[in-house]
Amino acid sequence: MNPLQIAVIGIDHRHIYGMLSGMLATGAVCKAWYTDGTPPTLEGFLKRFPDVPRAQQIDAILDDPSIDLILIAAVPCDRATLAIRCMEHGKDVMLDKPGCTTLADLARITTTVRQTNRIWSVDFSERFEVPAVIKAQELVNAGAIGRVVQTIGIGPHRLNRALRADWFFDDTRYGGILTDLASHQIDQFLIFTGATDAEIVASSVGNFANPGDPGLQDFGEILLRSQTAQGYVRIDWYTPDALPNWGDGRFIILGTEGYIELRKYVDVSGRDGTDHLFLVNKTRNEYINCASIPLTYFEALAADVRNRTETAMSFSHAAKVTELAITAQNLAVRRGNLGPLQPREGRHLGSIESSR
Repeated sequence: MNPLQIAVIGIDHRHIYGMLSGMLATGAVCKAWYTDGTPPTLEGFLKRFPDVPRAQQIDAILDDPSIDLILIAAVPCDRATLAIRCMEHGKDVMLDKPGCTTLADLARITTTVRQTNRIWSVDFSERFEVPAVIKAQELVNAGAIGRVVQTIGIGPHRLNRALRADWFFDDTRYGGILTDLASHQIDQFLIFTGATDAEIVASSVGNFANPGDPGLQDFGEILLRSQTAQGYVRIDWYTPDALPNWGDGRFIILGTEGYIELRKYVDVSGRDGTDHLFLVNKTRNEYINCASIPLTYFEALAADVRNRTETAMSFSHAAKVTELAITAQNLAVRRGNLGPLQPREGRHLGSIESSR
């Protein structure tokens, strides 16, 4: 079997490191990469992938018939247009989250997917690149905690101000904290509860610690529910300097017969390493180290590209997560030091169904 031929367009977010590493681990060959200018991620990209040639023009990638899949981690507000161009050139795409920043862009993407039959996949890294989540899915699917009735997801992040580009402080360019960060927890809510849709009951965004940056939303929360379950999401940019990594991300899954807690990246003042899972039910009260559990998304996506299947993630799921995150952003009460609400394309509420 010939190796998958891939390329990269846009390296503006550090998530491109995991995206490309994940695909290379499947045996894929990266033929070229392209990005505008010199983003802060450039040095890290060159250090990690020194042998991949840089294309001088985006068309050199788009017009190469041998390239099967393009990875996109450009500035969030630019991702929709780039993905559409790639799909119109016969390429499948894998994007960093958020896959887009407005409902209007999501409608354009939906139309393009239908017209081209291309794959539009979003690497929700807090699920696809976290072995503990893979194990939790296995346990939930096996009925270890009964029927899931609630999830609580928290996603604290370190600001790392000196490493951030200008777009990071402009919510019209990154889409807002709920569109961006909360997409991870919405994705996991749907996966663990088995829901295909949900309602945004309430949401809010705020700037409480960075008054000099009124375009930075440093706090956000969502209350959502499906027909069978409830969910709460909290994300922020408040990780303290003393924490040994970028954030104490946790996820709690409550079932009718037990619960699971994931401490994804650190067990504060506890066990070393990452991917800690705690399971409590009628017969088990145990800790499971999940660090060695293999990831599945990248291999599955490579197979989907070859076989024209949807085993890694369906388009309907990726689109629904994106729709719910943007809707939560559009509905959010604004608090603290945020600047005036700036007009954004697609700010009016709607759904993918109504905009088709």
